[in-house]
Amino acid sequence: MGKRIILASASPRRQELLKTIVPEFEVIPSDFEEAVPEDIVEPCEIVRYLARMKAKQVAENVILNTGSDETAIIIGADTVVSLDGEILGKPKDRADAIRMLMELQGRKHEVYSGVSIFGVSETKIEEYSAFYNKTTVEFVNLDEEEIARYVDTGEPMDKAGAYAIQGLAAKFISGINGDYTNVVGLPLAELYYRLKLYGVCN
Repeated sequence: MGKRIILASASPRRQELLKTIVPEFEVIPSDFEEAVPEDIVEPCEIVRYLARMKAKQVAENVILNTGSDETAIIIGADTVVSLDGEILGKPKDRADAIRMLMELQGRKHEVYSGVSIFGVSETKIEEYSAFYNKTTVEFVNLDEEEIARYVDTGEPMDKAGAYAIQGLAAKFISGINGDYTNVVGLPLAELYYRLKLYGVCN
């Protein structure tokens, strides 16, 4: 039986991480508009909802080989940064990135990543699994000039919370409690365990 593995994300960071446990997979980015219902307010629920909707949207558009026993597993993911209950997504512009980093500097915050795994066969689409992971990250004290220099590298502009822990912002991180890969955008240990259940990872 053929089994296609599909990552519903264009993120290079997630692709690099997934390759460490699944050497061969397809990338079909979701174009789901990241709007969240008003009754979903907790960071853990927000990332699970968005991961689910991204994976579901791709699952509904996957075409399997007619008449074959081919199946597909779709992995959707979403990541947010939370500071004192405020969700920090991707910055809108340079000023927004500077604002976020000024709020984060010298403090601890939480990073949540949600993952949803869908299965697709010729007869049905179903959600196999959904989970989230939380990691606490602590920033060193930074001044406005340091933050402005970092923002001007362009790195923060497509990152939740306006920083990349695996990039130039690594020098700003004084502590981490939890899964490092969760902060990058894909909690590998938990995902590896779940995929083993579906015969994807050995």
